[in-house]
Amino acid sequence: MMFVRQWGLITHNFSSVSPWVAHFAGQIPLNSESKRVLDYACGSGRHTIYLAELGHQVLAVDLRLPNLQNMKHCQPNSIELCCMDLEMEEFAFDPQLEKFSGLVVTNYLYRPHLDKILDLLDEGGVLIYETFAMGNEAFGKPSNPDFLLRENELLEVVLAKQSFHINAFESGFVEDPKPAMIQRICAVRT
Repeated sequence: MMFVRQWGLITHNFSSVSPWVAHFAGQIPLNSESKRVLDYACGSGRHTIYLAELGHQVLAVDLRLPNLQNMKHCQPNSIELCCMDLEMEEFAFDPQLEKFSGLVVTNYLYRPHLDKILDLLDEGGVLIYETFAMGNEAFGKPSNPDFLLRENELLEVVLAKQSFHINAFESGFVEDPKPAMIQRICAVRT
């Protein structure tokens, strides 16, 4: 695991934030023991910045780190970036050592670790997950079945843990930001 510079950001274009994430992010506890939110496979960092602006300490993890250095307004210690291959055979986190008050995953699926990332949530922690599903091949990429959820797969994985309350689940076609087939869930660890 390689850690790099920490950033705290105070301005962001909210239009790039997933409406699903924006709708449920307010449910992530600010005053929990774990106090941090994990933006897993953070990509460009759009949700990392949004969560930090809501007052969370955020650990953003991805193989390629977002280019946050260009942001003009910074406040140290809000965001921690970690460059990590999330598709290694061994799961990169130890749920016995690290828990999070929130877990946000968008546009990412790696089945061998799908159920393991759920173990990273602390009791009362909120899962916000949204990614592509079967049928998306009709709309472009991703089209590889390895990167597309099967029917109700996300819901089934969360329910199999028997330690989550489902707040919302959706599966189907969306038009924005582009036509796609998706599944998304918001659940709280009990």
